[in-house]
Amino acid sequence: MAHFAFVSAPASGHVNPTLPLVEELVRRGHRVSYATGPATMDGPVAAGASPVTLPSQLPPDMAARGEFTADQLAVTLEYYLDDARVSFPVLSEHFSADPPDAVCYDSVTFTGRMLANLLGVPEISLVPTFAENESFSAAQVYLPADFDHTNPRLVAAIQDMGKFAQGHTFLEDPNLMFGHVAPTSLVFIPREFQMSAETFDERFHFLGPSLSSRQTAEEWSPRSQAPVLLISLGTVFNDRPEFYRTCIEAFGDSDWQVVMAVGGLDRGSLGPIPANVEVRAHVPQVAVLRHTEVFLSHAGMNSVMESLYHGVPFVAVPQIPEQRAIARRAEELQVGRTLAEPTVQGLREAVRDVRSYRPRAAGMSRIVRGAGGASKGADVLEKLLTR
Repeated sequence: MAHFAFVSAPASGHVNPTLPLVEELVRRGHRVSYATGPATMDGPVAAGASPVTLPSQLPPDMAARGEFTADQLAVTLEYYLDDARVSFPVLSEHFSADPPDAVCYDSVTFTGRMLANLLGVPEISLVPTFAENESFSAAQVYLPADFDHTNPRLVAAIQDMGKFAQGHTFLEDPNLMFGHVAPTSLVFIPREFQMSAETFDERFHFLGPSLSSRQTAEEWSPRSQAPVLLISLGTVFNDRPEFYRTCIEAFGDSDWQVVMAVGGLDRGSLGPIPANVEVRAHVPQVAVLRHTEVFLSHAGMNSVMESLYHGVPFVAVPQIPEQRAIARRAEELQVGRTLAEPTVQGLREAVRDVRSYRPRAAGMSRIVRGAGGASKGADVLEKLLTR
């Protein structure tokens, strides 16, 4: 049996899509070592992986880094470079002593590719959102028209990253963050949801999402026969008390059974909570989606895939450029609708209208569930090692 090294940034949106694949590899008798930060290690361990804890953590001000300005992109590059300087020595020391047969790394976590190059083993990119190739760059979709490519801090950050790459002569391609296309990519969305899908060749395997055993086991039951409206802005950009108050005004004391996840927000800041509104810090999202009529979401890719897996159309209230792009793609496929400025009346109308998208969402559910998921991903990895 093979030994696979997984490497990811300590972000749930990047780690969680990979966990069903880890479970499937372990079920088949393979060994998986998972390298990530302490904040996201519980999931891989529960999936059966051996932990390799990295000194990686997300910046505390992630919620303020949503827009793709030149300054913010520079800060992001600086973060990845600082992280690489402390994380790569841990990776190289651990896996030089316990070599893997292949390295599977999150598509933005270039230390995984560095590790594969150092050890001379196959590299596999794990893509939790839109894939990129030589002709399609998702970043170009996210960047605003007035993006300043000459920003001094951004130019300096790119130069520093280039110097860092030059210091590692084993790298087959010194382009750490931009331009590198892995020889094999596992993409956790179906091809039908991918932008410019016709440009992607056999290097890209569109698996779609899978559910982990934890998600499958989670339970939630409606409190009444009323249709369920799930509301969540995800785990990062969710400090929006005014948004939740607007939702309560729009759907409180209505015919909806409202389930609202608000993260660490002070519940007292929301005012009186009507009887038909259930407010929690977190909910078992997949379990709730099994009963949901409409999802009011930030349109993060994980949430969108989970929604479509269950045939639930959604109203998107995107918080960052990537989410706006995902929402636009959902609109093109008529499984979602974007609401840029949520008002009481706008929310009511959008949720009412999107209910008519349920047949399209059901069709997309069949596509998502039929994409192959973790089983297909494990097949690709096993075949790769028998070449």
